[in-house]
Amino acid sequence: MHLRGLSARSTRGRVWAVGVTAGVMAAGLLAAPAAQARPDPGALPTTMSIKSPPGGSTVKVLVFYGSAAAGDESPVVNAGIEAIERIGRSGPAGQRFRIEATDDASVFTNATRLGRYNAVVFLTGGGDVLDPDQEAGLEAYMEAGGGFVGIHDAARAEPYSDWFTGLIGARPAANSPTAVQRATVEVGDRRHPATKDLPVQWKRLDQWPNWVKNPSGEVHTVARVRESTYKPGAGAGGWDHPVSWCRDYDGGRSFYTGMGGTAASYDETDFRAHLRGALLWTTRLVQADCKATITGNYKAERLTKPNQPGRNDQIGEPHGLVTAPDGRVLYIGRGGADASRPVVTDWSDPDVGKGKGQIHVYDPKSGEVTLAGELTVFGNKGGGDELVKVEEGLLGIELDPRFEQNGWVYLHYTPHSQLDRDKQTAERRVSRFTLDLATNKLDLGSEKVLLKWPVQVHSCCHAGGGMAWDSKGNLYIATGDNNSSGFSGGYSGNNPQPSYQGVSFADARRTAGNTHNLNGKILRIHPEPDGTYTIPDGNLFTGKETAEGGGKTRGEIYVMGVRNPARISVDKKTDVLYAGWVGPDATDPSPTWGPAKYDTFAVITKAGNRGWPYCMGDKQPYRDRNLPDPSKPLGWYDCDHPKNESPNNDGLVDLPPVTGNNIWYSPQGGGPDYPRDAAGVPSYQKDQATYSLPWLKGGGQAAMDGPVYRFDQALASAVKWPAYWDGKWFVGDFYDADQPRNAVLMDPATQGDGGLPVHAESLKKIVPVGNDGIKNLMDWKFGPDGALYVLDYGRGFFTSDSKSALWRVTYTGGGPTPAADQLARGAQ
Repeated sequence: MHLRGLSARSTRGRVWAVGVTAGVMAAGLLAAPAAQARPDPGALPTTMSIKSPPGGSTVKVLVFYGSAAAGDESPVVNAGIEAIERIGRSGPAGQRFRIEATDDASVFTNATRLGRYNAVVFLTGGGDVLDPDQEAGLEAYMEAGGGFVGIHDAARAEPYSDWFTGLIGARPAANSPTAVQRATVEVGDRRHPATKDLPVQWKRLDQWPNWVKNPSGEVHTVARVRESTYKPGAGAGGWDHPVSWCRDYDGGRSFYTGMGGTAASYDETDFRAHLRGALLWTTRLVQADCKATITGNYKAERLTKPNQPGRNDQIGEPHGLVTAPDGRVLYIGRGGADASRPVVTDWSDPDVGKGKGQIHVYDPKSGEVTLAGELTVFGNKGGGDELVKVEEGLLGIELDPRFEQNGWVYLHYTPHSQLDRDKQTAERRVSRFTLDLATNKLDLGSEKVLLKWPVQVHSCCHAGGGMAWDSKGNLYIATGDNNSSGFSGGYSGNNPQPSYQGVSFADARRTAGNTHNLNGKILRIHPEPDGTYTIPDGNLFTGKETAEGGGKTRGEIYVMGVRNPARISVDKKTDVLYAGWVGPDATDPSPTWGPAKYDTFAVITKAGNRGWPYCMGDKQPYRDRNLPDPSKPLGWYDCDHPKNESPNNDGLVDLPPVTGNNIWYSPQGGGPDYPRDAAGVPSYQKDQATYSLPWLKGGGQAAMDGPVYRFDQALASAVKWPAYWDGKWFVGDFYDADQPRNAVLMDPATQGDGGLPVHAESLKKIVPVGNDGIKNLMDWKFGPDGALYVLDYGRGFFTSDSKSALWRVTYTGGGPTPAADQLARGAQ
């Protein structure tokens, strides 16, 4: 079928109508107010009602293909009209519609006729296709609750209209590439009918416009195009390149896709499915959420006040939070105090490093904070050089799965009472306490010590601290490698030489790489009611392994080879463990020693070895070093067959193979890798690096793992985050500059083996950054109300200050649209 193009100003008004029996629209939307004043306002309708009475006409879609350009009609128009007609007549009963196609723009000044259409599709080559009266008619149509779908060059229509720019959402940049190129589309919305059945990574040929202004945050983006998979040209937008989006606009519903620039697009099953979903929503045949990623639909509020002078009555040095089933939020302070309290760093003083680890309780019903209790910890020793600062203290908190009945609280901390000042060692422990649920007071005398182990405190750093439960009642405990970040040039922490009274403090092979040491691990135990624990099946070791020379293991170890995992989380729907940890300090990669600092996030589906201090990233090895001269490099570590040959090792020599990690980032960028030689060793030449995760970058960096959100349809909450976020994993960084604060989608088929995220989107406009926002992200979890609770560390280190705070981020956008009573009724 050939459709001859007609001028937008033509009076010949030919209409091509195709149709099948379709649904009957719900009776009557509210009449809309008049459009904005235009020339000759008397010629315009003052109100418009989009309605079909019961038993009346079918659901109808108007396809407008008028163009400002003269000449024959584009093959894209023919293909698009035919595809939309097929969509309308081939859907299931109740989701069919009739279409009429025209290039006569006078339809937009006929209120009676225009009001019969559930949606209008702009399949136009662009340009100034509507005169002021016609645009005013389209505006009145949208104000009356109409639906709009714009396809590809529709974004070039009405170039002088701010209102139409808002309707579309963005304008193509002048330097957009015109070539048809194969690219990968990341389909981030797994709920919207336009995208829910599409591949998460959708590879297809099309034209890919660049945008004058990125609309993210002002529209709800359902799909992005991955710029690394094609040539975006000089107008490239970066990793966040929206290609399809929607929004509730001016009383109606608007959907736009930048795809559909080729006639062949309309023969694709997936692209027609994309258009079908857009049309189902805009015609009101189905509901959908087009509000979930619009920044203005979220509210971030600070819940705690600044501390009173000389007191930590509201908050300590923020270090972790947990939410109770009744909505209370319990959060901990590590041990640092405000500037009015002296910091004792003299080892001859019995109070060296003594601090108070606070547990606070925020009650959402009253908005009040209670100081539940204080533990005397080793954890207030300043922020000076390598041999002065300390990261011990009160490090982690979790609530018993039956907390509402028993009030049990688990704390991960370093008691000052167990400090050995002569050997400069301490004891780390996980203990259970009881909270009085009526008074929010912690019974410090109720302590039952579940697990304890030694740590060196002569030299900083890396205590870890996070804890989490799975659905089977197993408790995961994250521990840092208890190792100095110096003495190795910022590369692998494997210098065997420095020690204090025989205890190494610069060789992470003593800890993270040691099968018989609980530091640098994620432990998994099953706490019992009597205050003991058992070891569940499936951990990395049984605790009974031995080898020549007396090597041995600890059965509590679930994951080894992690550096400083401050935060971990478990998705109880899947029991998958998520973790993040901080890397070493080297700014640049070294062909001699190995990769630069990689902060890391990992999806952990089974027990394993995550590599530190032998390998990082996607199994990128470090260089070995050993006595007698640790400054001289030895061979590269073998990530598939690592060996612990350190003189400080008292565990097995032969270690489990390293599992690659899912997310890693350096000061140069996210996911760096290099050409590899025949042995698999990267070149580590900075100018040869490729970056597979362009949405994040380091610098000063400290990875903070977050939760996987799970939407609860049955939860009656006005503040819960919408279903769009369901199944997305939140990853962030302590700092707020170029570092991540993102929600990512993983591929369940590959995530356990180091598979990369398939999609990511920024949360920085929703979880606000900056000095007046949440600048130093310390912990974040969803509460039982579906809101996100966040700890902001403050603006200093080893202390609390006026910016230290508990925040809540709530969703205020409301439910899916259109409202249930405004849905069209489909015919059977």
